[in-house]
Amino acid sequence: MKTFSPTPKDISRNWFVVDASDKILGRLASAVAVRLRGKHKAEFCPHLDTGDFIVVVNAGKVRTTGRKLDQKKYYRHSGWIGGLKETNLRDMLATKPEEVIRKAVRGMLPKNRLGRAMLKKLKVYAGEAHPHEAQKPETLDV
Repeated sequence: MKTFSPTPKDISRNWFVVDASDKILGRLASAVAVRLRGKHKAEFCPHLDTGDFIVVVNAGKVRTTGRKLDQKKYYRHSGWIGGLKETNLRDMLATKPEEVIRKAVRGMLPKNRLGRAMLKKLKVYAGEAHPHEAQKPETLDV
């Protein structure tokens, strides 16, 4: 008996829409990361990108537990001396809610070129509208 190993022609990708309103950020990101990676499929292979396309809408309405709105920090560096900038979750949700979900999912994917390819299949929008109606996405309940 031979072990089945999928090839790129065996991979089928579907489109799903996830409504993030009133969902917990970490639980939502975990479910999205599993779908992007393809671990829910029987033909999952760790060295291939077997995941689906995920469209997340209402990113600005995501919830967190505890005091994370003020205590969770996002850091970035300009490259200059003393150029470390920090922003808390409350300000990020007000200015760039798409980045909050994208960064949460990115931390749950592999840290290599395969993980970067998986992240390209994630489409995040702050509001209800998205331009992916032509792909006929199915609704995914998380």
